[in-house]
Amino acid sequence: MRLWLAVLLLAASASTAAASRVVSLAPSLSEIVVELGSTDLLVGVLDGGDRPPALKDLPSVGRYGQLDMERLLSLKPDLLLLWPGSVGPAQREQLKGLHIPVYVAEPRSLDQLITQIEEIAQTLGRPERGAQRAAQLRVRLEALRLRYRRDTPLAVFYQVWDRPLYTVGGGQIISDALATCGAYNVFADQDLPAPQVSVESVLQRKPQMILATDQAQLDAWKAWPVAQGRLLLVTDKGLERPSGQMIEAVARLCELIAPHR
Repeated sequence: MRLWLAVLLLAASASTAAASRVVSLAPSLSEIVVELGSTDLLVGVLDGGDRPPALKDLPSVGRYGQLDMERLLSLKPDLLLLWPGSVGPAQREQLKGLHIPVYVAEPRSLDQLITQIEEIAQTLGRPERGAQRAAQLRVRLEALRLRYRRDTPLAVFYQVWDRPLYTVGGGQIISDALATCGAYNVFADQDLPAPQVSVESVLQRKPQMILATDQAQLDAWKAWPVAQGRLLLVTDKGLERPSGQMIEAVARLCELIAPHR
C-alpha cells in the first residue's frame, strides 16, 4: 500500500514539475521569458526578426512557418511555448503527436496578454516573478485607459498591408490597443485577425484617422477624400509583439493619437 502511494505521489510530482528545457516557438514568447528573467530555461527559439541580446547564442529551431522538427527534438524540450500563427497547420499536428507539453498563447486583448504572462511564469516555476510583472503591467494599463479615455471614441482604420489591403479584426490585440487609446477599430466587427478589405469599404466606414506602418502606403491615401491631415505613421514595431513591452508600445501609440481630437 505504501509503495503504491509513493508511486502516485511521484507521478503527481512529475506532472506538476516546472519546465527546465523550454523551446519558444514565437519571438514574442521568447521576449516574455526574457522579461521574466528566465532565459536560463530556454534551450531553443524560433526566429523572426532581431533577437534580444540575451538570446543571441541560443540554438534556432527555424523561422516563422518553417519549423525544423529534427532540431527541435534534438534539444529534448519538456515544454513548448507556441503562438499558433508561427507554425503551419501540418507541423502543429506533428507537435501534438510528440506528447511534449505545450503552452499556447494567442492573446486577443491586453488584459489576456497580462494574464498569459502570469501563467507562463507559473509554468516556468517562477510564479513570484510573474505576479510582480503582471501587477506592474495592470497598473500601467489602467492608467493609460483612464488618461486617454474619450466620451466619443475616434474612428480609426489600421492598415497592415496595401497589396492586397489588410487591416486588423476585432479579435486582434491591436484593436484593443486602439480602444485603450480612446479610439475604435472601424473593422472591429470582423472576426478574422487580419481581414482583407477594399478601399471602398474603408471609405464607407468613414475613419477619422488612418494608421499605417509604411509611409508610402500611408501617402497613397492622400488621393482619397478621407482622414485628410490625420494620416499617421506608426513606426513602433512593439505593437506587433504581444509581450510585456507591448504595454509601453501602446503608451506611445496613445501619445501619437492623442493630439488628434
